[in-house]
This record gives sequence, C-alpha cells and structure tokens, in this order.
Amino acid sequence: MRSALTGLFAAALFTLATPALADTTEYTLDPGHTQVRFSWNHFGFSVPEANFNDISGTLTADPDNPTDAHVDVTIQVDSIDTHVPLLNEHLLNKPEFFKAGEHPTITFKSTGIRNVADDRQSFDLVGDLTVNGITKQVVLDATVNKVGEHPMYDGAPAAGFNATTTLKRSDYGMDAYVPAVSDELDVRITVEAVEADAFAKKQEG
Repeated sequence: MRSALTGLFAAALFTLATPALADTTEYTLDPGHTQVRFSWNHFGFSVPEANFNDISGTLTADPDNPTDAHVDVTIQVDSIDTHVPLLNEHLLNKPEFFKAGEHPTITFKSTGIRNVADDRQSFDLVGDLTVNGITKQVVLDATVNKVGEHPMYDGAPAAGFNATTTLKRSDYGMDAYVPAVSDELDVRITVEAVEADAFAKKQEG
C-alpha cells in the first residue's frame, strides 16, 4: 500500500550519501523495479500476499537539505494482483473493500524524515497515505540498499531502498471479516529511483 507505498519512499535519504550532487534534483521511481507487496493472515491457516502492478512517483531532493526531501507516489487501485482472479474481482467490486470507482488511486505524500541512524543508512519516512479517500499518517521503516551510478541509465544518479510498515485496513474503511481475516497488513516495499531526465530519455529511446 511508502507508499508506497515507498522505503519506495526511502529515496528521501539517499542524497546524504551523494555529496557530488548539487541543487534540488528530481528523481523518478522506476516502475519496473519498484514493488509494493502486502500480506495478511487468513483464518490462521495461511498468509497470502498481493501486490500492485501500476506504481508511479517522484522524489525531489536537495543534498544540502536532505531531510527536506519530498516523495510523491501514486498507485492505481485496479492494478491489484492477489494472484487469485476471483479475489481481485471481490476486492475491487465489493463495497466493503476498495472503492475504486470513487477513489481509483492510492497516494502517499511524505511529510518528514526522523530517527536517522548514525550511518545514515536507515531512517523513518513519515507521510500521509490516502486509501478510499481516507488519509492517515504512516511511518515507513526504511533502509538504503545502494546509491550510485545506474549502469542501465548511462551512469545517471540512482538509488535503491527497502521499507516496511504495518497498516490496519479498518483505518481505511475495509474491516470485513476482522478478526478472522487479520486487520493488520504487513507491507514490504522495494524501490529504484533514477534521475528524472535520464529516466525519461531511456523511455523515449
């Protein structure tokens, strides 16, 4: 669902490790290498997992003010993939779950960074997550994977991150079958972010 959901959102800190960059720079999340997955407990028998297939977003960062970085992510709700077609249909068409007709996107907008580790490789990314038109603050536990020149983008600046969080689906108007089917969703995010002009050039070419 950082957000993105997101760690998709961990991109906010990578500028701490790239002093060669100057000025505010915009980065694009690479949708081919960005994933948002979530899992839940199903009557105690299994822990299924689902993902979203259509994720887009940007990161705006200033290396002189890394904690002012801003992450903006959009997920298309109808791109959900539970790996069970009937369940996809149920989640998208039953009123007790996603209201995709009224609210076709999930969004995450960062509002701050806190608890930066001494090595600057982990931190909490705080932001507003909107699902079904309901906005709640969430905190993503983010870890930097790698920062450097991306070989697939002619050496353009890039960064990769992981992040995790736990959400309650009831917070977003989806409390059907709780507690037999868990209210809590464990969210795992992995992200690649590439300097925006380099990313656009690659798509054109």
